[in-house]
Amino acid sequence: MTSPADEPDDELGVVVPDDLSGLLDAPAETPSVAIVVTQVAAPEPLAAACALAGVEIDAVPTEVGAVAVLRDPAAVADGAAAISKLLRQLPVVVLTRREGQIAAARWTGGTHDEDLPAGLVLSDAPAVLEALLLGSTDVAGVPGVVTSVGMTRWRAMRALARGRRR
Repeated sequence: MTSPADEPDDELGVVVPDDLSGLLDAPAETPSVAIVVTQVAAPEPLAAACALAGVEIDAVPTEVGAVAVLRDPAAVADGAAAISKLLRQLPVVVLTRREGQIAAARWTGGTHDEDLPAGLVLSDAPAVLEALLLGSTDVAGVPGVVTSVGMTRWRAMRALARGRRR
C-alpha cells in the first residue's frame, strides 16, 4: 500500500519529499582558503608568534599589516583561535573561501565575536589579499612572505625580540 507522499509527482517517477529541511543539514564544505588579517606590522613577527604557537602559516606583508595564510584551511577555527589569543585584545578578521563563497568573521582573544559582511571587509582590502583569497595568486609568488613552518624556537624568539626593539 502506498501513501500519496510515496507516489511519483510526475510521469518521470520523481518523488519530491514534503520536508526539504534535511538538505540544509549537510556539513559545510571545508574551506579551500583561510586567511587571518592582523594588525601586526611585519610578517616576520607574525610568523614567529605562530611558530611558537604551533600554527602553520605563511605571513604575507600588505599595506595594512601582515596577513596569515593558513597552510591547513580545514583547521581555520583552531588557527583563528590561536592567532587571536596571541594578539590578545586586538581583533583579527578571518576570511574564508568555501564552495565559491567568501565569508568574514571577527575573532578576539581566542573566540569568534561576530560574522561580518565579506563585501565590506574586502572593499578597502589590499589587492594581494583579494588575489590570495580568490586563488589568482599563489602565496609562494608574493614577495616578502615568511613562513612559520620549520622556524626554530630560537629563530622565532630572535624575530620577536627584533620586533620589540623597533
